Amino acid sequence: MFDDLRDLYQEVILDHGRKPRNFRRLEEADRHGRGDNPMCGDRMELWVKLAGDGRLDDVAFQGKGCAISMASASLMTETVRGKTQDEARELAGKFRELAMTGHCPECGASLEEEMERLQVLGGVAEFPSRVKCATLAWHTLVAALDDSGKEASSE
Repeated sequence: MFDDLRDLYQEVILDHGRKPRNFRRLEEADRHGRGDNPMCGDRMELWVKLAGDGRLDDVAFQGKGCAISMASASLMTETVRGKTQDEARELAGKFRELAMTGHCPECGASLEEEMERLQVLGGVAEFPSRVKCATLAWHTLVAALDDSGKEASSE
């Protein structure tokens, strides 16, 4: 059973890595961030379009990186769409915890479904050098939401 689940997770990662969703420039973005993982050369740009109520209406990214980096960014863009900025930041923190420990962190019912979906990337905890690949998109999202103008780093 465990091997079947691991195989399924690998398939999801490979699918998102090869055909990332929302891999495009978002022309009408309200927020923009850049991220860099100097350890392996992953680089990304991320755009956020906010709705009138401040929720993330659209999220898109472009860049280059390994399958884990691209899959994480792809899953992230799908997962945070429709969330408030605070929910997106909270989800980023929970995801970092998942990536570092391999265990789904405790979270409220509002994020439970999203964390379950992101669990496919929990296996990176077994490979500490890959944690930075998985979290780059999330660091970049937070930098974009903070609109700090600084480049995010997964270090």
